[in-house]
Amino acid sequence: MGSTLSTHRVFRTWWPLAASWVLMALEGPLQTIFVARMADPKVHLAAFGSLVLPVAMLIEAPIIMLLSASTALSTDLGAYHRIRRFMHTMSTGLTALHALLALTPLFPLLVVNVLHAPVETVEPARIGFIIMIPWTWAIAYRRFNQGVLIRFGYSITVGIGTLIRLLADAAVLGLGFTLFKLPGTTLACLSLMAGVLCEAAYAGFSARPVVRNVLPRESSATPLSAKAFLRFYVPLSLTSLIFMGIRPILSGAVGRMPNALDSLAVLPVINNLVFLFRSVGAAYNEVVIAHLDQPGSSVTLGRFSRRLAVATTLGLTVIAATPLSRIWFGTISGLSGSLMDLARSGLWITILLPALAATQSFLQGIIMHSRQTRSITEAVFVYLVSSVAVLGLGVAWGGTQGAFIALASMAVGELLRTAWFLWRSRGPRRLLRVRDTRGPTTAAD
Repeated sequence: MGSTLSTHRVFRTWWPLAASWVLMALEGPLQTIFVARMADPKVHLAAFGSLVLPVAMLIEAPIIMLLSASTALSTDLGAYHRIRRFMHTMSTGLTALHALLALTPLFPLLVVNVLHAPVETVEPARIGFIIMIPWTWAIAYRRFNQGVLIRFGYSITVGIGTLIRLLADAAVLGLGFTLFKLPGTTLACLSLMAGVLCEAAYAGFSARPVVRNVLPRESSATPLSAKAFLRFYVPLSLTSLIFMGIRPILSGAVGRMPNALDSLAVLPVINNLVFLFRSVGAAYNEVVIAHLDQPGSSVTLGRFSRRLAVATTLGLTVIAATPLSRIWFGTISGLSGSLMDLARSGLWITILLPALAATQSFLQGIIMHSRQTRSITEAVFVYLVSSVAVLGLGVAWGGTQGAFIALASMAVGELLRTAWFLWRSRGPRRLLRVRDTRGPTTAAD
């Protein structure tokens, strides 16, 4: 049968979120453009992209899934208040943990003894990590409010917020580069915090009228209890914790492989480009969650995800296979000859990641719709084990640069994670097929 959900409506929900993700993905390349043109670019690219960000993102991991949880569960005012209390409690604890790590000898102990970071990156990374102390709370507040906006049809507001974030980033980068001549890691962290704080403030401001005028006071569904929320959210939280945990592990493994500083410097630059294409598919997860309740929707949503997978993979392939890669990594990103060659070669290892991101968003949305969030944790555990296995083999071998092994570990992990999603979602997909082969069509595709 046809679907009651039109492709046009899916596109209308998706494109503001995709624009938001793409704008957010531009943040990394923008910072690279400046840092690569400042003093000691290798040191600061490595300190910021391979030390500060992985550790900061590991600390924020338990609140990453607030966007999906808020989108799925903010059905009425009571549920909204329960999720908000959880957000503030978790943010306070995680921010305290970040401050403890940043302001005590724990940080150099971690990056030197555990991550095996090159010694010249430690002090720049420590200063940047101190600047990032408000990071986790700002991310949690932003994602919680954005979930409410998405659920009630205001996804375009999310894109506007990300544009504000990018403009704040650019303003701080420009001022720091031209007037204050700040060190690269310091400048990158200041720009990142300025952008995130501005975006969080805008998300909170935009959500207020929605909560006041649109959010139902009561819901016909069963009220969201603390137990029900934790049963839904804890597997998601563990998922993000495991997923973010691989980033410091990756940095630690690369630090033990040949040409560590070059690899640590170039990996964030490659990942920034790949994330531009992956972000388009990653944005699709909330679209699936928002529309899957509608009878007949799974057909349209599945078709749309396949189109995203093909389009994004073709886009990245065009860059990798043409002189565009030299323009991106050299002219735009400012990498030197050897770093540019390393980046261009490594890019080919990531070529399937955009397609996998779109596929994962569709399958993960189905799993979340069925409330079987434990399957998502299992899939990320598969990613962790397979990635660590590849990294371990690379360290033991020691026969090639760490950047290649790190990218291969990501590609293998994402491929196996997608396979696990396919297997674990087979029951919910079967139920959706049964549901969506019944009833009349009410909208043209």
